[in-house]
Amino acid sequence: MRTDIEPRSAPAPVARDGRDARWEAHRTERRHQLVEAALKAIRQHGAGVGMDEIAAQAGTSKTVLYRHLGDKAGLYSAVVAAVDETVLGDLAAASRQGGDVLARIQAMVHSYLSLVERDPEIYRFVMTRPLETTEGDPDDPVHRITDRVSDQLAGAIRTHLTQHGRGAEADLLAPAWGHGIVGLVRAAADHVLTSTSTTRLSVDDATHAVIELIRPALAGETR
Repeated sequence: MRTDIEPRSAPAPVARDGRDARWEAHRTERRHQLVEAALKAIRQHGAGVGMDEIAAQAGTSKTVLYRHLGDKAGLYSAVVAAVDETVLGDLAAASRQGGDVLARIQAMVHSYLSLVERDPEIYRFVMTRPLETTEGDPDDPVHRITDRVSDQLAGAIRTHLTQHGRGAEADLLAPAWGHGIVGLVRAAADHVLTSTSTTRLSVDDATHAVIELIRPALAGETR
C-alpha cells in the first residue's frame, strides 16, 4: 500500500466576472481613500481621533468606514500598514546612501526620527494601540514593523561583523543588536516628543547620541 500523499489535481480556474474585478478595484481604491482621510484626521485632531471625525474628514458615514475597514482595530491596522510602507521605504533609501555600517545606521536613525518629528500625531496614534489589540501579539502591527526594521539593521550588522573577522558571533549579536537599536531609537523618539522646549533634543542631536552609544560595539576589528 502506498503511503505517500499524491498531489490532488488543481481545480479548474474560475472565470471572474468583469464586474467583480471592477468592484474589487473600487473597494481597494475606496479603502486607500479612507486611510488617507484617517491620516489627515489624525494630524488635525491628534492621536485620540474618533471615528466620527475620520468619517467627517472622508465626507462619509461611520457605516461606510466600518464596511471597508472594520472596527477601530481594523482602522488602526490599516493606518499602521500605510505608515509601515512609508517607514520601510524611507529606511531602505537611507540604507542605500553608502558608507560604512555606522554611516548607514546613522542615516536610517535620522530618517526614522525625522519622520516622527514631521508627523508626531501619526507616531502617537501608531504607538497608542486600541484596546482590541495586544502588545507582543504576533499579529500586532507595531510588532511586525519593528521586526522588519530590526531585520534590516541586523542584516547590515551581520555583514559588518563578518567582514571584520567576527563571523562566529555574528548570528548571535546581529539580531539582538538590531532589536536593541530599534528599542533605543523608539525611546529617543519618545524623548524628542515629550521633552520640554528647553530640554528637547533635535533630530540631529538624538541621532548623534544613538550612534555614539553603539559606535564602540561596531568600531572594533577581531576580538
